[in-house]
Amino acid sequence: MAFVATPRYTVPGLTVQDARSLIEGLQQRLHALNDLHLTLKHVHWNVVGPHFIAVHEMLDPQVDRVRDMADDVAERMAALGGVAHGTPGALVEERTWKDYSVGRADAIAHLGALDLVYTGVIEDLRAAIKTVEDIDPATEDLLVEQLRDLEQFHWFVRAHLETAQGTLTTAEATTETEAARQAMDR
Repeated sequence: MAFVATPRYTVPGLTVQDARSLIEGLQQRLHALNDLHLTLKHVHWNVVGPHFIAVHEMLDPQVDRVRDMADDVAERMAALGGVAHGTPGALVEERTWKDYSVGRADAIAHLGALDLVYTGVIEDLRAAIKTVEDIDPATEDLLVEQLRDLEQFHWFVRAHLETAQGTLTTAEATTETEAARQAMDR
């Protein structure tokens, strides 16, 4: 992870050491949101098949909201006295996950892969919330609001993958390509 300096100042009521901890965690959230925004746009551009228009149009509001989330995180980092590293190089160097692995594909295949993407982002966000909950209620509130939206977007994706019996076609998948394949096999 890039060097995060202890800020010279922060918001009233927080120590600069707590602010540094928050900034470090928010940097990872910023990377996750920037990556998610680009991944959603990639799917938007590369989706094909009979469900094309439904998925293509479903993703634009998600892209817009995720971009807003990234902006909110970066601005919170600045308010805490930190620096938001939003360059592609920083994202690629510091992320802890692999790049999205599905290219041009059927809408359902992409949704299967996105199921795993959203799962990872949401699990990491829940862990981040637990980390900040005792330190800063304002940062916690920001992250909880984002969690609600991301979980709703995940639900939109999963609604396409759920069987009439209530199971997910991607339930056994551990990779995006596996999830894409399982989604298509339903």
